Amino acid sequence: MNNTELYSLPLAYLNAWEYCPRRFYLEYQLGENADNEHMIIGRHLHRNVDTDGQYTESDKVIYRHQWVWSDRLYVHGIIDAVEEKDNQLVPVEFKKGRMANHLSDHFQLCGAALCLEERTGRTISYGEIFYYANRRRQRVDFTPALRQATQQAINAARTTIDCAMPLPIDNPKKCRDCSLKNICLPNEIKQLHREE
Repeated sequence: MNNTELYSLPLAYLNAWEYCPRRFYLEYQLGENADNEHMIIGRHLHRNVDTDGQYTESDKVIYRHQWVWSDRLYVHGIIDAVEEKDNQLVPVEFKKGRMANHLSDHFQLCGAALCLEERTGRTISYGEIFYYANRRRQRVDFTPALRQATQQAINAARTTIDCAMPLPIDNPKKCRDCSLKNICLPNEIKQLHREE
């Protein structure tokens, strides 16, 4: 097995990398995992989405829980749903939180779209993220800038794997909400570095 096969990244880890490179390293490279209320609620809300199959709603066909991958980008994963209407494919992700400009979610969705484009030969111009807290969908346009940023994030995440563990980020809100806080120990690590 060559290195590129070893480093085929799950799309969910791309989301983790954008959220926090240290979290990504702990999960992907070291296999650390922990639950908190956000993780448990997210899994609970996904219980209906995680059933694969094909459904028809009005004038669109919905493919749930679809496996996607890219041989070019070395990423793979499961997209919650792909909707097809008028020969257009729209990838859809379901997220627990509130609608905002969550770049981590945009990277994950765009990565799935790039996989779908490679597999189908069709151009996908946008996707949608359903945020449970708002009960609304947010449209994410796959602009050239987002496509480029997503591919750069994939490369940066892959590079992180072969480096030393990243230091904690300087974002107290993200650290507070992170399920790996008690494994990562961001405040303690920062204090040790200050003392050095």
